[in-house]
Amino acid sequence: MAKKYDEISAGAVVFYPGERVGYLLLHYPAGHWDFPKGNVELGETPEQAALREIKEETGLDAELLPGFKVEVEYVYTRGGRRVLKKVIYFLAQAKSRDVKLSWEHVGYAWLPFEQAMARATYKSTKEVLAKAHKKLMEIYSRR
Repeated sequence: MAKKYDEISAGAVVFYPGERVGYLLLHYPAGHWDFPKGNVELGETPEQAALREIKEETGLDAELLPGFKVEVEYVYTRGGRRVLKKVIYFLAQAKSRDVKLSWEHVGYAWLPFEQAMARATYKSTKEVLAKAHKKLMEIYSRR
């Protein structure tokens, strides 16, 4: 039987190619560092939601790379109520590094893989980043 989620969000591991690939982490007001993400709206696919959230939270235009989709689920408490949440992550190539941060965040950083792993707050964020980096290295090794 399929799980009933209270919330479904979509987001992306955003990278910018170059001599050293840079990954984008956002600094949230609660203090943690994570990827751009947000709730999937009615009538929207997770892919559309991820691209919309990237644009809203960072001002960046991005393109999703095919073949990468990682789902994470967790429980948190809001107003004394338990919330079961699923987040669907994609891998997105930014068309520039010119971030225009939204009011939802207090900072951002473009970091190489090792530094991004050290900065990411949550274990699940680190796991998604490691999978995304592995996928990118596979793509680059074929070129």
